[in-house]
Amino acid sequence: MPLISSRDLQRIRHPHYVVNFLLASSFLCLKFIPPFCSYLFNVCHLEHRDTEILFFTIIIIMFKTRKQGNITFLPYFSSACMFMKLGNILLYFSAGPVFGIVYICLCLVQLLLLPEPTYQGPENISYLKGEDFDEELAKEKQSVMLVELYTAWSPPCVEFSSVFSELSNKYCLENLRFIKIDLARSPETAQKFKINTSTFSKQLPTLVLFKNGKELMRRPLVNEKGKLIHFSFTFDNVVMEYDLKNLHEECKKNLNQKKEKLSSNQKKEN
Repeated sequence: MPLISSRDLQRIRHPHYVVNFLLASSFLCLKFIPPFCSYLFNVCHLEHRDTEILFFTIIIIMFKTRKQGNITFLPYFSSACMFMKLGNILLYFSAGPVFGIVYICLCLVQLLLLPEPTYQGPENISYLKGEDFDEELAKEKQSVMLVELYTAWSPPCVEFSSVFSELSNKYCLENLRFIKIDLARSPETAQKFKINTSTFSKQLPTLVLFKNGKELMRRPLVNEKGKLIHFSFTFDNVVMEYDLKNLHEECKKNLNQKKEKLSSNQKKEN
């Protein structure tokens, strides 16, 4: 998979990302481009302290994005812009308090007026309680189920909500179902799947794939040593990790065969 997908290229044209990039790169642009540099800062080059702050910011960006484990462009881009803006606050304040205050105000305006775009379209999700899901799983063993175990108060769950809705709208079939279970309302389900639902839990959300009535895979995963392996819940990451494209084609093929068989049996009866 390429780092920059066609989906990312379409999304990055949104004003949020454009303004985000402009704010993140504003100090360097103003510092080197005349007449802005000479008018605002009196010099058109980086001072020693500016260089130190920039290098420190770059090191943090490299460390954090590597730790994030993302494989697509937009999460890297958003994370880099966020840390670059934090570095810019220090740079602007070192140039003068007025610059720093104005820059913070601009960042707040962007945060309020141009939030990161999320999916606002339709969804095909079944919201179930733990006991209802157990019944569905036993009843529909021929169906594939992608289940999100979440809590409504968890920020990562809230962030992933729009992604899961978009995935359900694109890949849902009669035999490929998308299901959500609120662990706050079904604590027994959290115990069953060994998911920590405390405030500092790193297991929320957990995405579990069921096939033939059995758990096939889940993310994030706890390894043999009991260490949690981080997973970034972006649209492209989920599609690739769970092989949703091939899974969708397989389920679609099985569904068509089932319909053809049913139609053939009806013709024989007639």
